[in-house]
Amino acid sequence: MKFCLLFIWFCVTSTVGAQSSDPLASLLAPGATLRKLADGFRFTEGPTADPEGNVYFTDQPNNRILKWSVSEELTTFLQPAGRANGMCFDRQGRLIVCADETNALWRIDITNRTVEVLLWLFEGRPLNGPNDVWVAPNGDVYFTDPYYQRPWWKHKEPPQPGQHVYRLSADGRLLQRVVDDLLQPNGITGTPDGKTLFVADIRAGKTYAYDIQSDGSLGRKRLFCEAGSDGMTVDEQGNLYLTGNGVLVFDRQGKHLGTIQVPERWCANVSFGGRGHQTLFITASTGLYAISMQTRGGNPFK
Repeated sequence: MKFCLLFIWFCVTSTVGAQSSDPLASLLAPGATLRKLADGFRFTEGPTADPEGNVYFTDQPNNRILKWSVSEELTTFLQPAGRANGMCFDRQGRLIVCADETNALWRIDITNRTVEVLLWLFEGRPLNGPNDVWVAPNGDVYFTDPYYQRPWWKHKEPPQPGQHVYRLSADGRLLQRVVDDLLQPNGITGTPDGKTLFVADIRAGKTYAYDIQSDGSLGRKRLFCEAGSDGMTVDEQGNLYLTGNGVLVFDRQGKHLGTIQVPERWCANVSFGGRGHQTLFITASTGLYAISMQTRGGNPFK
């Protein structure tokens, strides 16, 4: 145990740096170290926080959604859970879920665990498999739809002609394809003012920023950084947190500030949560990790 704790401390401090002049260290709470909160999962994904800071995340192969409370208690919220992948709370406190098992997007009332299927078709064909999702301040839902063959699917080919990004209007009446030129879109998030959408093309190893227009469509596309991502989040300062081999942190201009190393083979996703939304939660393969921050989450629930 002592060796494991020393290893975690070394990974964080050697990458983040101990000097206050280190741009990434300046985002961490004084003396903060990476903590493993829970383990024994098969593959964790989709962290998102409710208004109180309780963090919900998925253990996709075990088909369950779990909850890590602000009092640091781990419980199972829902099982089975549609092979849930990426998730995000909306402004009404409902959980929007990429239900990979049936290529669907769900909305769950967390008070009674009632599941509503929002969609699973586009232009008469099933979606490939919604992967990650972000809810804009106005209620519009943006989600990525790459294709990763799953053992629980009967089909062996992508139902859609490409791997794209979609927008579901806040009233649920309009589903439109908003990005169709990426190789494999995966992680997605947006700025708290609802003006910029970030989408990671994980196969190309790039993340792009898009201007969100008043009608919800996307305008100007620009390369944000030369790094792909499985999942992502932003803080109140506009820094972007990407996942993969650790958590890569970029400032609002796309400059790499540093990487938080995590002792797991892969970091799938990341979210701010906890009291005051001032803790960074990381879903990393078999474990759930957290590190205290000086900055807060930019999107309260993503």
